[in-house]
Amino acid sequence: MSSSEAHAHDSSSGRGEPHLAHHFDTQEQQDGALRLGMWLFLGTEVLLFAGLFLGYTVYRNFYHQAFHEASRSLDVVLGGANTIILISSSLTVALAYYCVKHDKSRKLSAGLIVFTIVCAVGFLVIKGFEYKAKFDHGSLPGKWYANEHITAPGANLYFTVYFLATGLHAFHVIVGGSVLAWVLMGIMKGKYGSRNYLAVELGGLYWHLVDLVWIFLFPLLYLI
Repeated sequence: MSSSEAHAHDSSSGRGEPHLAHHFDTQEQQDGALRLGMWLFLGTEVLLFAGLFLGYTVYRNFYHQAFHEASRSLDVVLGGANTIILISSSLTVALAYYCVKHDKSRKLSAGLIVFTIVCAVGFLVIKGFEYKAKFDHGSLPGKWYANEHITAPGANLYFTVYFLATGLHAFHVIVGGSVLAWVLMGIMKGKYGSRNYLAVELGGLYWHLVDLVWIFLFPLLYLI
């Protein structure tokens, strides 16, 4: 095969794509596989949190009064602020994806991702203040529970679920923020554009999951 024929073969099979892994024939095949893998991963994450929600529902049925009193002790203002922060960050990460996909200003795309990361940090700071208040009042999980103002049986179980669910969610916020920081570096280097935006898309999908989980956690723990 001549060099010109080899070049034509590579172009027809997608080998001319600089971001194509050797075990895929075309860029579309690679992108489809990566998207499928991400959606499968997100499905396992949903199942993980669904198990926590189920445990919450069962324990709330057994200890309704304790869960009601413990829920009233949470700071709805701080929880609401975190909800607004995450919803805003989901909007900005979606706008960043749109800008990258349509080759808009690199500075604008990077700025939107930076705002999203700042929102992640702000969420964790507010959650830190909430945790400090729980420690100060003795509202701790399991055998460490020592809040004298909420004495209904089962209150320690509420805070066990609270710390487990919000702590796991906070861990996902840290992971999501780290992923977006990696995406930000790629945007600043000009790595992503209309021909290569999958990393931004998948990072945004993960961040939307973080937001979605909190949309369920906030009413369950703070409002109901």
